[in-house]
Amino acid sequence: MPDKSLIIIPTYNEKENIISIIEAVLSENESFDVLIVDDNSPDGTAAIVEDLIKNNSRILIHKRSGKLGLGTAYIAGFKIALQKGYDYIFEMDADFSHDPKKLNELLAKCKEPGVDLVVGSRYTKGGGLENWSKYRLFLSFSASLYVRLIANINVMDPTAGFICYSRKVLETLDLDKIKLKGYGFQIEMKYAAHCNDLKIAEVPIIFRDRQLGQSKMNGSIIIEAIVGVVKMKYKSFSGYYRAD
Repeated sequence: MPDKSLIIIPTYNEKENIISIIEAVLSENESFDVLIVDDNSPDGTAAIVEDLIKNNSRILIHKRSGKLGLGTAYIAGFKIALQKGYDYIFEMDADFSHDPKKLNELLAKCKEPGVDLVVGSRYTKGGGLENWSKYRLFLSFSASLYVRLIANINVMDPTAGFICYSRKVLETLDLDKIKLKGYGFQIEMKYAAHCNDLKIAEVPIIFRDRQLGQSKMNGSIIIEAIVGVVKMKYKSFSGYYRAD
């Protein structure tokens, strides 16, 4: 039986992008299914997805009561993926900042011997960012450098959110111990994998700023990530992230 992959896409007010991103993902590989985790989008994103589901069994939806955070959305998606028996599980944005055409490259890398998860990296050779202001470029690169120094993790883009996990990773980690909810979640997942000696690989991507809809980034998310990294490192001294 061929391996099956689930691409998890959290959404909040993504009606402009949702049909196009689902169609783009499903067209890349017949083994790909899509799970939309929607946080009760006021713009009707979930209703659009439910209409698509009527004619396509490769589309799934998990509806939540409100805007509960990126991290908890992915954790919910991970648990569904494990329950349904998927072999590879992806994180991906809905706004085309992550190119669906890179999904197969991430998957191929993740299937290589000794590789457990693969990060679509902006900061490895061949990667980069498009349509970002100098301020945002500085902030993003500084955040990555900060995490690498504090956490002592050998990942060039630790804040990245375009990721392919093998099932082994999600079965190894105690997902209930991942506490950061915003973009700090991306850091904590990689760090927890690092603490369990799981092999992290990177492939270069070009990250493009969204064309439609509004960014979910705000000051509180940035502060959570900055403070969360220090707390995360402190907890690791007691073996917090190590699997039993």
